Amino acid sequence: MARPQTDIEGGREALIDLVIELIEERGSTNLTVTELAARAKMSPASLYRYFESKETLIEAVAERWFQPKVAIMEEVTASDLNPRRKMFEFFARRFALMKAEWDRDPVAFSSYVELGKENYELVRSYVDLGDHYLAEIIGEAMAEGHFAGLSIDEALSLVNQMVNVYVNIGAMEQMMHRLTTDKLAMIVDAMFDGLSATDRGAKAVKGLRAA
Repeated sequence: MARPQTDIEGGREALIDLVIELIEERGSTNLTVTELAARAKMSPASLYRYFESKETLIEAVAERWFQPKVAIMEEVTASDLNPRRKMFEFFARRFALMKAEWDRDPVAFSSYVELGKENYELVRSYVDLGDHYLAEIIGEAMAEGHFAGLSIDEALSLVNQMVNVYVNIGAMEQMMHRLTTDKLAMIVDAMFDGLSATDRGAKAVKGLRAA
């Protein structure tokens, strides 16, 4: 007889809680299905009733971790803020959330960084989703005359490079003690005030060798 859907969902949530507990307890993502099953007081075969593979379990852990960040992106992009303020909030609210997680437990944060590196293909969809929402904000900014001379893809690439340490958790971890939302606000203002395809003298000129 099939288990009720609510029972299956409850079991999945409990296993996700367990994985998070083990990661934060050990400061390591090197977990096996056998170990997880033993900790959950079930057989490996029973664990597979809830998740088809270790990969699908890791996907569920990633979804749990990313869910509040996705909620922030959705809330900001749907807001009535002007594009400049919207872009700042888009990055700042997620950064503040991750900074709080790092402050709470830097070792666990480092474990999540490693988990993301080890399973990048599993979490890549969240990176792509972030680009999708950011492109919407850039499109709104362009409609108001910002980023003249650039395509959305060009502006997206440049913006991502300029705010990399505020969104790339690996880079963020290394620089966290130096990052602030005040600095982020200045970066966003610099992008809106100066980012365009117009050469204002920074490119190589005659007599100088280009890098």
